[in-house]
Amino acid sequence: MRRHRNVKIVATLGPASSSYEMIRALFEAGADVFRLNMSHGVHEDIRKRHEIIRQVEKDLGRPIGILADLQGPKLRVGVFANGEEELVAGAAFRMDLSAAPGDVTRVNLPHPEIFAALEPGASLLVNDGKIRLTVDTCGKDFADCTVNVGGTISNRKGVNVPDVVLPLAALSQKDRGDLEFVCELGVDWLALSFVQRPEDVIEARGLAKGRAAILSKIEKPAAVKAYDAILQVSDGIMVARGDLGVELPVTSVPPIQKRLVRGARAAAKPVIVATQMLESMIESPVPTRAEVSDVATAIYEGADAIMLSAESAAGKYPVEAVMTMNAVAMSVEKDPTYRSVIEASRVVRRESVADGIVAAAREIAEATNIKAICCFSQSGTTASLVARERPHVPIIALTPLMSTARRLALTWGAHCVITPPQDRFKGAVLAAVRAAREDGFATEEDQIVVTAGVPFNVKGTTNILRVAPCDERLISRVDPE
Repeated sequence: MRRHRNVKIVATLGPASSSYEMIRALFEAGADVFRLNMSHGVHEDIRKRHEIIRQVEKDLGRPIGILADLQGPKLRVGVFANGEEELVAGAAFRMDLSAAPGDVTRVNLPHPEIFAALEPGASLLVNDGKIRLTVDTCGKDFADCTVNVGGTISNRKGVNVPDVVLPLAALSQKDRGDLEFVCELGVDWLALSFVQRPEDVIEARGLAKGRAAILSKIEKPAAVKAYDAILQVSDGIMVARGDLGVELPVTSVPPIQKRLVRGARAAAKPVIVATQMLESMIESPVPTRAEVSDVATAIYEGADAIMLSAESAAGKYPVEAVMTMNAVAMSVEKDPTYRSVIEASRVVRRESVADGIVAAAREIAEATNIKAICCFSQSGTTASLVARERPHVPIIALTPLMSTARRLALTWGAHCVITPPQDRFKGAVLAAVRAAREDGFATEEDQIVVTAGVPFNVKGTTNILRVAPCDERLISRVDPE
């Protein structure tokens, strides 16, 4: 099974997509990676979905990536005596540590760490920013506020604190338990919610112990400010526009998205654009024109992947949502403007032999009638470097490790093939030729570019490039045993 597009599609699983038949249908419609949202569902539900994905993978013979999205520290108010209250602009309202049920004048906020970090003038946003408060005075157990934007506040609504770097670990106790559970299951990626600083990522990496790659969700102003440092210690990035649009002016999200995507691409690390991409398809079988334009924009920007959340997890039309994303991607990537935009945004990196090799592979493919760039990769690094170049020919990533193939399911353009371990370059060339022909990328009359590292199976040794004919008899004449 071969995708006829480069951008990858991430589909979130949930109540609407938990059966074998539905998960297989989502993959066949175009999903490359499945997201398991640890904010919803018990461990047994997650285990069952994981098992089904691996069964679909086995049945269809294609590597499938699995992304476990950790909940992160959720800040919520307590409960109200009446269940809800109506806050009026200009009114006074207190948040405190008292466990007493709330009323129109106050409510419990069971997070002493917030009060310890607050300062007068800070903003508190409730219920996805629908209610906005400004802190007038505060202490170790209270914050007296003025209501700037009123509305209905009810039990356990979420609270955002955009102006302050909170002394909160990115991993709650629940997250730590979930992390160990999904790593033991064998997920490929861990998404960290509410990252604020690089230390949050380093902590998670220590707990994962190499069992999963670490993807940082950028959804707080502090993370935007510390983006370069966070990117350096992360394996991938998610532009989580939901909370970004709450904690920052919504008008600032598009330029931030563009900067985050470009930064991740320059670092050769996969980047996902997420949240409300086809939101109307939760209820409708067709998207709005604005949603289609939003998905297209992320593809034009060079994102590695675009993501569905509730559309595929709880919506009425999960398969149609994936099919829509697939159709938009294919349409955009056929547009001549797409190539000019992608090439204009390419960052030239010449810091290592590997950088030079992958750049040369792309340039050779552009100057001649090359059908594919085939790269052998133990860790996935070479394939990621080739993907950073955004070549106009397909990328075939050959690896002996299923774990590497699954992680590369998130990387732009990477068509992953499991191949036996190689110890000689001729064997690697033959394996690449066979993969290109068997999967429909080339015929006997065509040529491919092959990149690899010698000695084999050593990370970071990409040092050789070969233009190879797809006729095995010609290879044998040039490279006899």
